[in-house]
Amino acid sequence: MSLKVKDIIRFERTFTKEDVELFTKVSMDEGDHHTNPDELGRIVVQGLLTATLPTKVGGDYNVLARTMNFEFLRPVFIGDTISCEVTIEKLEKKDNNRISILATFLCTNQHEKQVLSGNFAGVILGH
Repeated sequence: MSLKVKDIIRFERTFTKEDVELFTKVSMDEGDHHTNPDELGRIVVQGLLTATLPTKVGGDYNVLARTMNFEFLRPVFIGDTISCEVTIEKLEKKDNNRISILATFLCTNQHEKQVLSGNFAGVILGH
């Protein structure tokens, strides 16, 4: 396995209007702030769409999550570029030939403001 405790995995994404429209259809989260611009012309990206950044990293390593904790710190808007850093906190081999994992994450926008933090735990499949 290539992961080690204290590894940091980074991923970045810029959210588009199309991303929000697709997620609105899939999630049925049609809050007014996700469909109509505010007084500054901004549309808020759904929190769970923002949360796909750390889950994408988990998917890259075939993690089957058991728990996920998110703290939404400030809104993300269409056009924002969000950088996500996932830190591997714990890895432990299990009897069933799986590895348990605990990771924390912090997402920041292009202005270096924190927008999302949290953690996830589960098992890495296929080992």
